[in-house]
Amino acid sequence: MPKTPPARTKRDVILEAALDLFSRYGLHGTSVDDIAARADVSKSNLLYYFSSKEALYVALLRDLLVLWMEPLRAFSAEQDPVEAIQAYIRLKLINSRDRPEASRLFCLEMIQGAPLLREELDQMVRRVVEEKSGVIRAWVASGRLAPVDPDHLIFALWATTQHYADFGVQVQSITGKTLADPAFFEATIENVQRIILDGIVKR
Repeated sequence: MPKTPPARTKRDVILEAALDLFSRYGLHGTSVDDIAARADVSKSNLLYYFSSKEALYVALLRDLLVLWMEPLRAFSAEQDPVEAIQAYIRLKLINSRDRPEASRLFCLEMIQGAPLLREELDQMVRRVVEEKSGVIRAWVASGRLAPVDPDHLIFALWATTQHYADFGVQVQSITGKTLADPAFFEATIENVQRIILDGIVKR
């Protein structure tokens, strides 16, 4: 029998409502009252789970960071680099298709200088990137990848996959399609994989 998906907790409902509003209007354009109304909870109930709007905002971004770093955490020196990078691109584009508002919220925070997320960037994100840069260097050293700077490869992977969420309106305006279109989604994966891998796979 298929497993029943876990019921959403009140905390989950509040976070989803906050994500929708923060990604549209930013931290300063969204009030606690707005979030409570969207989540269909009282303001006092919301503040029971999160002490302030800023605390809710930071909790949301931290949860998103954990989710987004998981595909990168999966990199290991024992993997085939082509298969690992192909899988990473697919997972990141799934996130861009299914949770574009999460990517847009993260983008807004970065554009503003990451005032509330700088500690996570300087610690958790940097630690994961440094660890997985070592994996990429091992792939290069073993001759399985062409020489490439790991940081710039990771930046390129982030930029290309998240573009379809952050600039989804532009993508739709130019192509007339979104990642919700299955054929366009698969074509996007194939093209991004080829563009990235053609530059780093030894021939």
